[in-house]
Amino acid sequence: MDKNKQLFQQSQLIIPGGVNSPVRAFGSVGGTPIFFKRAKGSRLWDENDKEYIDYINSWGPMILGHAHPEVIKVVQEVAESSLSFGAPTERELIMAETIVRLVPSIEQVRLVSSGTEATMSAIRVARGYTSRDKIVKFEGCYHGHADALLVKAGSGALTFGQPSSAGVPHDVAKDTLTLPYNNTQALKDLFDRLGDEIACVIIEPVVGNMNLIVPEQEFLETLRQLCTHHGAVLIFDEVMTGFRVALGGAQELFNVLPDMTTLGKVIGGGLPVGAFGGKKEIMSQLAPLGPVYQAGTLSGNPVAVAAGLKTLELIQQENFHVQLADMTNKLVTGLTQIAREQGKEFTARNVGGMFGLYFSATAPNSFDEVMASDRESFNKFFHLMLEQGIYFGPSAFEAGFVSAAHTEHDIQQTLNAAQVAFEAL
Repeated sequence: MDKNKQLFQQSQLIIPGGVNSPVRAFGSVGGTPIFFKRAKGSRLWDENDKEYIDYINSWGPMILGHAHPEVIKVVQEVAESSLSFGAPTERELIMAETIVRLVPSIEQVRLVSSGTEATMSAIRVARGYTSRDKIVKFEGCYHGHADALLVKAGSGALTFGQPSSAGVPHDVAKDTLTLPYNNTQALKDLFDRLGDEIACVIIEPVVGNMNLIVPEQEFLETLRQLCTHHGAVLIFDEVMTGFRVALGGAQELFNVLPDMTTLGKVIGGGLPVGAFGGKKEIMSQLAPLGPVYQAGTLSGNPVAVAAGLKTLELIQQENFHVQLADMTNKLVTGLTQIAREQGKEFTARNVGGMFGLYFSATAPNSFDEVMASDRESFNKFFHLMLEQGIYFGPSAFEAGFVSAAHTEHDIQQTLNAAQVAFEAL
């Protein structure tokens, strides 16, 4: 019997939906989720011992590839000292110093245990700092599953056709204002009406949770200007883009600096870590210095911080991000060329080591354009590639990721599989 099916059937009896995060259930693409048991470099092996080239990379953290020997070594060494102290460690300080040095806008930073915790805390600090309640987000952007942010959200919420969540009180959601991404005029109109009531604007500076959406430069620059003029805190959610699209994140790439930044994924090297940081005057609102409370028993966990520090050390090597972007570009260029040769309506693009696949004539720039893409064709393509051992994200609404472990051979094997898949569509 297929062990994946067996495990999924058993899981559904005691885990809601059989999974611990919704997109893993294959609900959008259909079929049985893959249960993995090991990984190395660019490759995964499932419970049936089938091998796959991985383009999810744990949704971004595995920028070096799976089970990088130097990361594994440091994790083993630190784990021997203790798995947790619940008290300060020198590594936390070194991690904070590294983040402040690498991310252009961050003056002070606090470590937490997840991206959701980082964004939730950043918004609380922004509200405390401004003494305002209203927050602004953008359609299809996902910032974790805090109540106030599950309004027209991306990622799993979008995959399952529920951009908002049950269980979120109206009184919590009423202060969340939602705008279309890349719509500069809508941004201006909102600030003209309510600018002085807005505590903060939170945005994915490159969207990865409704597939890959690239911001227009004017849009980001206008957002920065409006927040400055009206005294609103601009938060870049770089949980996904931080250290992946460039060493200094999307803010370095587009040369637009936020007031606060949230981080995760890469800074944990595959273990649970998040962080939020920004201007010193804003971060000083946090307890024990200020009136905004935030705490976490496992914040700055020594094993997770060690994995993240080693990852950050290795990605600072010369030309690391240039080579990562080049390999990712070869993938998206090759896929687009194959589709074009076969007359298929398809395109792909990348920003650094992130990429998007779209069954549409042009790459989308907004939530509405993403929703207009041919999701049925994506679902068929996904399964045709999966059968050939190519593991893309199981949703038309998720970005993909290439790691430094991916080789020319991996890319060519993927393109060969795509040739077969496009012909079969």
